[in-house]
This record gives sequence, C-alpha cells and structure tokens, in this order.
Amino acid sequence: MQQRKMDAITLVMALCVTLVLSSVMASSAMAASVYKIGGIFDSTGPASFLGDPEKKTMEMMVEQINAAGGIDGKMVEAVIYDSEGDPAKAVSSVNKLLHKDNVLAIIGPSTTPTTLAITNFVEKAKVPLISCAAGVEITSPVKPWVFKTAQSDLLAVAAIYKTMQAKNIKKIGIITVANAFGESGKKQLVGQAKGFGIEVVKQESFGPNDTDTTSQLTKIKSASPDAIVCWGTNPGPAVVAKNVKQLKMDIPLYQSHGVASPKFIELAGDAAEGIILPTGKILVTRLLGADDPQKKILEKYESDYTAKFKSNVSGFGGYAYDAMNMLASALKGSGGDKGKIRAALEATQKYVGVTGEFNFSATDHNGLSPDAFVMIEIKGGTWKLLDK
Repeated sequence: MQQRKMDAITLVMALCVTLVLSSVMASSAMAASVYKIGGIFDSTGPASFLGDPEKKTMEMMVEQINAAGGIDGKMVEAVIYDSEGDPAKAVSSVNKLLHKDNVLAIIGPSTTPTTLAITNFVEKAKVPLISCAAGVEITSPVKPWVFKTAQSDLLAVAAIYKTMQAKNIKKIGIITVANAFGESGKKQLVGQAKGFGIEVVKQESFGPNDTDTTSQLTKIKSASPDAIVCWGTNPGPAVVAKNVKQLKMDIPLYQSHGVASPKFIELAGDAAEGIILPTGKILVTRLLGADDPQKKILEKYESDYTAKFKSNVSGFGGYAYDAMNMLASALKGSGGDKGKIRAALEATQKYVGVTGEFNFSATDHNGLSPDAFVMIEIKGGTWKLLDK
C-alpha cells in the first residue's frame, strides 16, 4: 500500500514537472514568435500633446505591420508605459522594459529630460533606443545604442537665425524653460548667435509650470532687443506669448519647434498671432508642391491617423511614425538580434519620412539636414509658410 502511494505521488510530481516544462516551452515559443517593442511616452501630464499622438501613432503602426503579416512572419507586440514627463518614471519604465518585458528595442521618450534620464540604461543593456525628443545632447556625442527622430535644436536655432538674418535682426532677448530642453536650446542660441551676426542682449528663464513671466520679460524689454526667442514646450511658451502681448512688446516673438502643434494655438489664443517658428512639414502639407519628396508620406500619415483617431496630426506623432518605420525595416532579417537591429538602424540611408530624409551613420544618429525644417508664421489661427 505504501509503495502504491509513493508511486502515485511520483506520478503526480512527474505530471506537474511535465506541465511546468510544457508551459515554459509554450511561453518561450510564443515569445520567439513575437517581436516585442517598448515605448515610453508622456501620454498624460503637461507634455501629453507630445506623448499622446506618439503613443497612438506607435499603436497604429504596429496594427498596420501585423495586418500586413508582421516582420519575417513574426507579429509585433508593443509594450508602452506612460512617463508623465517625469524622469524618475521614465527610469522606472525603462527598467521594466529591459528586465521584465525583455524588449528588442524602445521608441521614446517624448522629451529631452526623460530621454537623457534613461540613455545610460539602454547603453548598458545594449538595447536600441529611438528617442522622439529634440535635445542635441541625446545623440551628440554619439552613443552607440541611442538614435532620435526629432529635429535637433541645433538645426532649429540655425533656421531661426537664418530668418532673422534676412530680416536684419541684430539683437535678441531669449527666455528658456528651466529643464534639459531649455538648457540645450539656450546653449545653441548663445553659441550660434555670433556666426549669424546676432547679439544676445538678455537671457532669462522660466519654470515648466510657471503661470506668469512678466518679470523676466520686463527685464528683456529693458535691454531693447529687436526680437525675442522663447524656448520651451507647452504650457510655458503660451504664457510667454500672452505676457508679451500684455506688455505691448511690439517686436517679433519666435518660438522653438517644441510648440509646433495645434495645442499651442489653443493655449495662446490671440497671442499666438504673428509668432514665427521652425517646424517639420506636417503642419503645412497642403501648401507643399506636388514635387516635394515628403508630400506623399505626409498625406498618407495624415489620412491614416485622422481616420483612426478623428483628430489632427502633429509633427510629434510623426517622430514615432518615422521611428517605427525605420525600426521595422531594421528588424527584417535580424532574427531578433539586438546588435543586428542597431547596425541596421545606423546604416539607414535615404529614408524619407514625416520628419524629413534620414541618413544615419556611425557619426550621426539623428541623420537630418536643415531641409527637415520650414519656417512658419501663425496667421488667423493657423499655420502659414513664412513670407508666402
């Protein structure tokens, strides 16, 4: 009797082990049949105007890729976390993606501060990251595993200064947000000024959540500049625009590409009128000539996005669109090998996307030229190509 009990127990244990092993093998087989991609976006919070369209765009792209049969017969799975614009939450998210979810690559984050908070983690883990943020420090100096699709503030400042040069603007005041994006912009604004014959006569800053900047703008006004440049992302730049109008500062106000979305016009209201800024072509697709190499891809993205989400597109969602397209191409033939994915991204040439034409290399992980920007002016509550 005792022997029968022992045999029964042994049989049950053997069955349990078999079930566990079968489950593990099934799980491994399932994992092997899926390419798991991570996303970190500011889906909520003050920068949701950046992160929400990026998240939606990534989800849309994954649906389209899978509907077309996936990549090399494998489906793509998106694992997306909301950083809420908080660098600490971005770090928590990247650790989950790297060590719990075991993703092959990551798209995002949405902002420069959240991106800079996680670059060391992806470098150490050797997992490709394609950021959707603008700060030049993200990819300069080059980090082997870090790429980005947003136009750099280096190019944005050059576009603004070229326009100012043509308008004979010689002296400017600058007001920049007190975070990594603002610091990076300020560095470029100050560093490039002399080369364009421009003098920065006053520098001021504002907090990301400040609701009044009249004190800083009054100091700038006293320096008698020919124009003002504000560098930040919503809502701060809208506050600056309103305060400039309230102070009757009758000089041009330039903004960074960080406010290139309908949300800025909504927040700034009448104070947005006449503001000049650099942006990708997505905001003026209808104004582009038929021979523009980006026009067809811009029209397709706009059509797909508006049909699915019943809302307007923005260049910010375009950053995720380009990132997902280039990543999908890099995944082909990789077998899920992260090193091969990284190498294929770095070898990307002549990819024409929403943001511009990308030409990555071992010395350039942003891959965009000044042609990725057009200068626009806000007129009548909408975007107009400057001087057109």
